[in-house]
Amino acid sequence: MSNEHPQSLRDTGARVLHMEARAVATLADALPQDFEPAAQAILGTKGRVILCGIGKSGHICRKISATFASTGTPSAFVHAAEASHGDLGMMMPGDLVIAISNSGETAELNDIIAHVTRFAIPLIGISKKPDSTLMRAADFRLTLPAAAEACSLGMAPTTSTTLALALGDALAVAVMEQRGFLPEQFRTFHPGGKLGAQLSTVAQLMHGPDALPLVHASTPMAETLVVMSEKSFGIAGVVEGGRLTGVISDGDLRRNIAHLTDRTATEVATHQPRTIAPDVLAAEAMGMMAANKITALFVVDDTARPLGLIHLHDLLRAGLA
Repeated sequence: MSNEHPQSLRDTGARVLHMEARAVATLADALPQDFEPAAQAILGTKGRVILCGIGKSGHICRKISATFASTGTPSAFVHAAEASHGDLGMMMPGDLVIAISNSGETAELNDIIAHVTRFAIPLIGISKKPDSTLMRAADFRLTLPAAAEACSLGMAPTTSTTLALALGDALAVAVMEQRGFLPEQFRTFHPGGKLGAQLSTVAQLMHGPDALPLVHASTPMAETLVVMSEKSFGIAGVVEGGRLTGVISDGDLRRNIAHLTDRTATEVATHQPRTIAPDVLAAEAMGMMAANKITALFVVDDTARPLGLIHLHDLLRAGLA
């Protein structure tokens, strides 16, 4: 493909983005009056939020449905054409339907409109035409601003689909925040990949009590070295009365090498060590290690009782890097 006019191509790209950005800003400054009632209706839905559309609107519906589902609102996508061939059965009393059509006159939506009317299923319509068939039938009308499509022909769905997508995101996030959706709940629906790793807690990745290299404060360093070697973390925790009072690292060993075997664990240890709680996100543990140039952290409860240990290698294996 020829690239003889890179500046022209760049200008076109910038123009499209500016057009779509202005349209989204217009929508943000004048949200449809039914936005809040529509969001309240979604919050009150006992069943699923069903997204319906066809063509480019159908693609947008799939994404919005996925966003709802991943943020605590059960959701599914129904292809408007397939609905007339059996998939209407996926829309049941207790559900709520969001239908998207730029013109509001998409013929494939007619059977869906009739179905939700028959079974009193709430309908949210998203369209540019407030007087269209879809919007007249809808219980909640989210009218998009009259913005031109970004393509030079003014025909390819560009600005209109961006607006529908942004409005769907706004609904999903508003509902999510009203539900008080938490990071740990978000991870339930995103267990894979780097996002899942970043949302893991220290407790989910740490080594448990049986793996801990712990010694008493009075333990001779000769025995402490054996524990450190057996546990293979390059670190030992010093405990008194069940509480972690110090940590011995390779650096502590080097600083005390001259008389190491003549000392006890507490004499060599660094006291008031950096520790972490089990419910903290693993990404925060990674940041703490990087900031302090250490490779392991003891995990303790609020009384300093050691519960586990998390090592840099555990975080790397989980995909945090």
